[in-house]
Amino acid sequence: MNKRNPWLVIKPYLTVFDGALALIIFLILAAGSVAVYSAGYDFAGRFEDHMRNILIAFVVMWVAAIIPPQTLMRIAVPLYVTGVALLVAVAMFGLIKKGARRWIDLGVVVQPSELFKIAVPLMLAWFFQKREETRNWRDFSLAAILLLIPVVLIMRQPDLGTALLVFAAGFSVIFLAGLSWKVLATLFFGMLASMPIAWGLLHDYQRNRVMTLIDPTSDPLGKGFHIIQSTIAIGSGGLTGKGWLNGTQSHLEFIPERTTDFVFAVYSEEFGLLGNGILLLLYLALIARGLYISAHAPTLFTRLLAGALSLMFFTYAFVNMGMVSGILPVVGVPLPFMSYGGTAFVTLGLGVGILMSIQRHRKLIQT
Repeated sequence: MNKRNPWLVIKPYLTVFDGALALIIFLILAAGSVAVYSAGYDFAGRFEDHMRNILIAFVVMWVAAIIPPQTLMRIAVPLYVTGVALLVAVAMFGLIKKGARRWIDLGVVVQPSELFKIAVPLMLAWFFQKREETRNWRDFSLAAILLLIPVVLIMRQPDLGTALLVFAAGFSVIFLAGLSWKVLATLFFGMLASMPIAWGLLHDYQRNRVMTLIDPTSDPLGKGFHIIQSTIAIGSGGLTGKGWLNGTQSHLEFIPERTTDFVFAVYSEEFGLLGNGILLLLYLALIARGLYISAHAPTLFTRLLAGALSLMFFTYAFVNMGMVSGILPVVGVPLPFMSYGGTAFVTLGLGVGILMSIQRHRKLIQT
């Protein structure tokens, strides 16, 4: 009786990571850990919790990389339907914290909106895979409805930041599925024309964020404080920065939320323009690797899903850096693999794991 080589049994589970993606993520995590340590050493246990979140994200990434794309297709619809049901439940009897109803107690308190950063691109990629041969304007209209249902429910909580990320992830799938440029132009000009109506639908705090973006000095000690202090930190870093642990804006506690949404300001002050350039190159490499995986994926489902996840990373980084730099409103979007936060790490780890799964199973098919 032949005995199987133990290494051959466990090898598929230990070699699931895409080398290029793993290296890029490791370098971003290293930069983020350095920044979080500097920004949060006054917070007892903050750095240790950050390391725990990285470990959790690693486990999630590993599990997702093992799951074949065919299984992802099978869970797309149940995951989407369950998520919508949870969003409705949140709207009816969710927990209210800081004036927002975003959480629900299921034995443990969860925030269902986070699920849709992955569930929406999964659902829409599955939808277009089923209509690969017969796509027409009705399919794109139905896809838009599938996207808008969770986006509207999330905006009503209210949670503009998460709604923006979910919309961007879902719209990426629709765009990559072949949405006409004429339709895009029509939508763009339609959005411009509807801005006065949209302004009236915004909550007061959302209007305040836009007005603060236009003129943060109108309330320098109140709503404009975040933007003013973060831009001071970024500018004071100069070319090479003040050096690790030497940032005055963060250590004198002028930067609010310095380990989470505004960690980029801490990093910029300590490592300057050169450090920012390296970080931007790492994010560009992450997005480029994701788009490469998308371009070489074997099915429409995997191409759309990988493309949407890659552009999701772009949206995360662009919106966070934009709001910290004062060119976009503050909407509470973390910087990928840099900002402290357990939920975001799980979502991002899952997204990278899915990319690795698509790449790994493409190679298995070819061999």
